[in-house]
Amino acid sequence: MACTFVSRFRIKPEMEGEFIRLAGLMEEISKEEPETQAYKFYRLAEPGMFAVYESFITDAGDEAHQQNPKNVPLIEQTVACMDGFYSREYLYDLV
Repeated sequence: MACTFVSRFRIKPEMEGEFIRLAGLMEEISKEEPETQAYKFYRLAEPGMFAVYESFITDAGDEAHQQNPKNVPLIEQTVACMDGFYSREYLYDLV
């Protein structure tokens, strides 16, 4: 079963440029991951708020994405840009 979700989070104002750079790198890396169906960052209407839409063929695909040696340092740097915690909302197929 697919693993799809949207995560929302706030980025520290002084880290916004760095976050956008990191997000672009992670989007490019995701194109190389065989189980990644979609991986895209978005700016939300509220200032400082962003979201990422992620969809993987399986839960294992999400795990592989998180453990990808190219992503590990980028994920750590991205978390350091966040102001507080993030929320993750899972999306499920209708049928």
